[in-house]
This record gives sequence, structure tokens and C-alpha cells, in this order.
Amino acid sequence: MSADQVIRFRDRHVSVAAGRPLLMGIVNANPDSFSDVRRLTTLDAQVDHAMRLVADGADLIDVGGESGVTYTGVTAEQVEIERVCPLIERLAGEGVIVSVDTWKPAVARAALDAGAAMLNDVSGLREPVFAELCAQTGAALVLMHTRAAPKQVHFADYAGDVAGDVAAFLAEIVDVARGRGVADDQLVLDPGPDFAKTPAETIASLQDIGTLRAMGLPLLLAVSNKYFVGAVTGRPPGERLAGTLAAVGWSADRGAAIVRVHDVAAAHDYLSVRRVLTGEEPLPDFDAQDDALKWIRAQS
Repeated sequence: MSADQVIRFRDRHVSVAAGRPLLMGIVNANPDSFSDVRRLTTLDAQVDHAMRLVADGADLIDVGGESGVTYTGVTAEQVEIERVCPLIERLAGEGVIVSVDTWKPAVARAALDAGAAMLNDVSGLREPVFAELCAQTGAALVLMHTRAAPKQVHFADYAGDVAGDVAAFLAEIVDVARGRGVADDQLVLDPGPDFAKTPAETIASLQDIGTLRAMGLPLLLAVSNKYFVGAVTGRPPGERLAGTLAAVGWSADRGAAIVRVHDVAAAHDYLSVRRVLTGEEPLPDFDAQDDALKWIRAQS
């Protein structure tokens, strides 16, 4: 991304500067996310967590009511709606830009009615009605690469060219979305790390991210705690922060418009220090008299 891009979230237009991706915080309202150490079992706890993420630097919040893991079954639509919609209403009421992570049209409709400003479709636009809903409301639409049906284990045969498949697949569904009336400033592309891909295939698809960038649409990179990071580091999901931050920095360098992360504070600090060291931003004002910035005093 060589110049600023603008993403439309219904009635808001957000400019994304080159090398400064938006931070998408994650709030799971489901009981089986693969990487959540602490479950948020009440609406108040979910709202509090989301608002902490915003205070930590999140530009938008991605709400999910069903985990993408394949070892649990499909969540009933009404159950998923009951999980996400009260949360979306509360956050939208606080002025937060809310995305909903779903593949079910009924959930998407309810989420938009509740105030969601982005549909994060994890199915690869299996249901073109997602595009129609975004065309009608002005909501942003994430188009993700996957060759697997939601909640199904499937590793496709990419014939040695997973990156080519990612580019061709996304180009195809971009055309579908445009044909249903979605404007380019509403479209965001996601190469789908770990979705129907081995760690090696995920890495190969990311290494060719320039091909997607050449399509001229904003990129979302969901790299937080992913399996490919575990394959590189040998660490379980709860211990992948350092690997995630490496992937976040790599994503920023290669033009990501949005990075989806669990630990927003760490990602925000990481990117802020990088920008100061590279001279992109000045050292911010700070309290030189604050001893807590200098050392930890022993407690008596």
C-alpha cells in the first residue's frame, strides 16, 4: 500500500496511512475459541473487555459468536444472534466500529440491524447475500480465501501454487461482490491464514502478498496466535505473542490496512516504537518526572 486508502464503514470513512494499519481487536462471545485463555461469559464482561481494547488502541472490534475450530459443531443461528447482537448494540452505542465474524446470512442481517459496520465473512462469500446486505447498508465486507466449508476440515490440492489460488479466488469473489453493488471502498481482502491451508501453505500465500496488494483493495491480515506461528515457534496459542508481533510488523511493512489481534496493547506499542525509531513519528510528550517510567521500586 503505497498511499493512503479509505475504508467505508457505513456512514464512516476511515483513512488508513501506509505502514500504519488499523488494529482490529477481538471479542469472542462464544465458549470455544482456540486461543482465549479466559472466557468472557457475561455481556458486561464482554463489553468491558472490548472497551479496554479500544482504550489500548483498537480502531475497531471484531465480535464472534461461533469459533472457527472444527472440533465443535455448528452453532444454531438464533444462539449466535443472541450471543453477538446485544454486544454489538452496546458497542455501537459507545461509538465503536463493530465487525461481526460470521458466515450465516441470518446472523449478518441481525448484526447489521444491531449496528455492525463490517461483515467479516469467513466462508469466502459462499452466500452472495452478504454482498447484497453490504450494498444496501454501506457496511464494509471482508472477502476471505478458503476452500473449506465453515467448520469443516479440508486441505485443498493447490498443485504447488497456493498463492495463485488465493489471488484467483479473491479476484473471482471481488467480481461477485461488485456485481451485487458493493463499492470498492467497502471491500477488504483477507488471504485466510490457516483456513484450508497447512502452515507451509499459509506462509507461501503470505510471502506472495504483493500479488493481492496489486489488486488495489485494502488487506486484512489475521495473524494473531495462528497455527502457522505455532509451527514456526513450537509454542501453544497462549504463548505466541512474540511470534504474532513479528507477523504484525511484517504485515505493516507489506501494506496491510487492518491487522486482527488479540493483544491490542502489545501490537499498538510495538508499532508505535517502530514508527518512532524509523523517524515516521516524533517521540511523544511524556512525564520526565514519572519514576515509574524509569524503574521498579522494591515494595517494603
